[in-house]
Amino acid sequence: MITASAVFFAVMAFAAKLAAVRLSGSEIAFMRFAVMLVPLAAVPRLARHALTFQRLDLLVYRGVFGGTAVLLYFLALAHIPVGLATLLNYTSPVFSVAFAALFLGERVDRRLLAPLLAALSGMALAAGGGGFSSAGSAGGPLLRFGPWEAVGIASAVLSGAALAAIRAARRTEGSWSIYGSFSLCGLLATAPFALPGFQRPTAREWGLLAAVGLCSVIAQLLMTYAYRWVTNLQAGVISQLTVVLSILLGAVFLGDRLTVVQSVGSLLTLGGVMGVVWLQATPRAVE
Repeated sequence: MITASAVFFAVMAFAAKLAAVRLSGSEIAFMRFAVMLVPLAAVPRLARHALTFQRLDLLVYRGVFGGTAVLLYFLALAHIPVGLATLLNYTSPVFSVAFAALFLGERVDRRLLAPLLAALSGMALAAGGGGFSSAGSAGGPLLRFGPWEAVGIASAVLSGAALAAIRAARRTEGSWSIYGSFSLCGLLATAPFALPGFQRPTAREWGLLAAVGLCSVIAQLLMTYAYRWVTNLQAGVISQLTVVLSILLGAVFLGDRLTVVQSVGSLLTLGGVMGVVWLQATPRAVE
């Protein structure tokens, strides 16, 4: 189920990239959250679970950080290749270490230093390594950072904060309340940017937006359900499949190509993130 979740997240990113040819990233993110709220609106039992909580503050933190991270991710995705945007966003476990230490009082294992540095160095190379050049075009200078690469990195930082908030919330809150707060806060976070310049989608774009929303719902539910039985290590490593598939989809269907520097950076980033996940992994108890 975790593997299927990773595949659906990759397809979601690819569909969002196709929709972003004309639609804004904020509009696509807004529609994603709107679709995510449909199960709660359609099934009263799920809505009741979503409204059952003990720590509203933790749910708000998770929703605000996560919703804003998705907004930034989709904004970056609209302007840079899908593989690069996804790679940057999926470095969030690296940043969650700092947030967990700051807000949860968790001690930072000194063994994390090496994979943390590897992931951050790889991210710098991937983001600034001349760009994902289109097929047949020349790469840029060795390191070149643009504003949308910075937005992609910011999405990872906020995703790291959201991960720390999830870990804190899961001590007292149910999965549906966390899902509901993420969907609602995400909708509210994207609305001010999406609604003023909202463009009416074409029939094809409606189909792509539906794919974004449905893939997001399916992936989120699969991941939430599977977390009852898998370890953090299993989930963290398998989730990196989303990055690999996004890069492959961009290469096969959109003509995206990685420069040599970016290829090295991507591998270094993936290795560093998996190292962080490995060292932080603890088995999850079945609920």
